[in-house]
Amino acid sequence: MPRTRSLAWSELKIGVLTIFAIIIVAITIFMLTGDKGFFWQRYPLKSRFANVAGLKPGSPVRVAGKEVGTVTGIDFAGEQVDVTFEVNKEIRDRITDLSVATLGSVSLLGEGAVDVTPSTAGTPVPEWGYVKTGRTPAQIADITEQASQGMAMVNKLVAGLSQGQGTVGKLLTDERLYMQLQDFATTANEMARSVRQGRGTVGRLLNDPQAANALEASMKNVEDVTRRLSAGEGSLGKLLKDDAFSQSLNAATANMRTLTDKINRGEGTLGKLVTDDSVFKRLDSVTSRLDELVNRLNQGEGTAGQLLKDKQLYENMNRTVTEMQSLLADIRRDPKKYLNVKVSIF
Repeated sequence: MPRTRSLAWSELKIGVLTIFAIIIVAITIFMLTGDKGFFWQRYPLKSRFANVAGLKPGSPVRVAGKEVGTVTGIDFAGEQVDVTFEVNKEIRDRITDLSVATLGSVSLLGEGAVDVTPSTAGTPVPEWGYVKTGRTPAQIADITEQASQGMAMVNKLVAGLSQGQGTVGKLLTDERLYMQLQDFATTANEMARSVRQGRGTVGRLLNDPQAANALEASMKNVEDVTRRLSAGEGSLGKLLKDDAFSQSLNAATANMRTLTDKINRGEGTLGKLVTDDSVFKRLDSVTSRLDELVNRLNQGEGTAGQLLKDKQLYENMNRTVTEMQSLLADIRRDPKKYLNVKVSIF
């Protein structure tokens, strides 16, 4: 009987040690996994990326910078790559259809990670659902490549300058351009010296007190004019400030618009002349007749035409007028000679 009791106690010790070892392993796993939780506390999700440089199974998954899961698989999906990862179920309500997954890095060495932005406003993504992806921030390799491209561009620019390309390159290599620039600098120095010595308008303005006073007086006059305009003085000032003058001007403009409207409608003599074809035709007919009359006069037709064209007729008429004037003069001198009145009585 004591033999049996000793065997049971040995088995009990083995069982206790086994349970204690399992507890230690569980604690160790929990400490290693941290906030990731045990496998039954996690659920799977997916994201699709065009490039997963530096990412591998076991890489961390972070939400708002906090590690909540790990990458479990990376598989091709056509030309893109599907990344499967497991996260803690406690953050299910923070990974929604409004969340965005991007590729990040754990260190400067390029170790990859999946960063998910939290969003509680959307609908939680179900298990094996896809979290939409966003633009991945530049990685060290990308920065290095950009730096290499920048250095290549700088080298190309320096080579172009050395070959005299562009304005700066010509300035560095073209002696003629350098001489022109030097001449320009010399001219600028001479101009500055002339200004300091009071030559020219600008020089007098800077050095002659009278010129400065005259300019100041002109500015004061301009200021006085603008002040008077602002005060409503003069016709222009009234136009700017006086409402009655402005209304009168508006009334005159309205009357002018009314007059032009009447003319356009054909009202009045001027309106009929502008819009009525019959008045125009009559005026054209009168003009045509006047042209015909002038042509006939120029051709010597009729009495007036002969008077204009026939020199003999003109001389005869001139001689007749002269004789008439001589006769009237004689009558004035001796009226009895021409006016003899006899009175007879029966």
